[in-house]
Amino acid sequence: MKKITIADLNNWKKLGEKFASITAYDASFAKIFEEQGLPVIVVGDSLGSVIQGKPTTLDVSIDELVYHTKCVRAGSPNTFIISDLPFMSYHTPDAACESAAKLMKAGANMVKIEGGSWLTGTVKMLTERAVPVCAHLGLMPQAVNLYGGYKVQGRTEEQATEMLETAKELQRAGAQTLVLECIPAKLAQQITLELDIPVIGIGAGNDTDGQVLVMHDILGVSANYIPRFSRNFLAETGSIEAAVTKYIDEVKQQTFPEEKHSF
Repeated sequence: MKKITIADLNNWKKLGEKFASITAYDASFAKIFEEQGLPVIVVGDSLGSVIQGKPTTLDVSIDELVYHTKCVRAGSPNTFIISDLPFMSYHTPDAACESAAKLMKAGANMVKIEGGSWLTGTVKMLTERAVPVCAHLGLMPQAVNLYGGYKVQGRTEEQATEMLETAKELQRAGAQTLVLECIPAKLAQQITLELDIPVIGIGAGNDTDGQVLVMHDILGVSANYIPRFSRNFLAETGSIEAAVTKYIDEVKQQTFPEEKHSF
């Protein structure tokens, strides 16, 4: 696979070509994913749940994300890697720069941060310092204690309007991609259409430019449960390679996610 860059993601958006992405945490799985042609890997703080067995992502440290980013990069030299900045590692712009520098040196192509308008200054500061940023709106797992659980966001007209405006603010600040998690499909479609940057959905319908899922969910090995917005592709295909290929193909053809996987 040729080396994937942000220019490829932007071009796919312009052409209307959907792309798949998945989380990964080690070299072995990253190698399999790249060999199947998966263009984007997210090194997620979801490792707190699926690797460490914790109930939330809040315990994950920046050093752990650096370690797992190095592992994933070793297995997938050409994949576009987005690495999460974990809880309280970007509470100030200066802290964000220090944390992001560690992830970029570890092999990330872009860092992802959860949060709204309060992050516009941070996004601007990072991008001015050559750190590409993926913003994250909707359900933000690091804010689980504010929500009182993992709940769909943006259901009311007021919330939807605020999310759309926040997405535009983050784009103006310099964000180059956006993840939308667990929001109504119609709202995700509107945000995707109104933004110039690629939008990646998880539990946000099939009209976003890309999709991302946790690898343990598509392989049916999650410790707790498979979320409504995901699917066990391994059970349908019988091998990891075939499961990943089927996931990639269905995202491209917009047959996944289906309505039953959306809100």
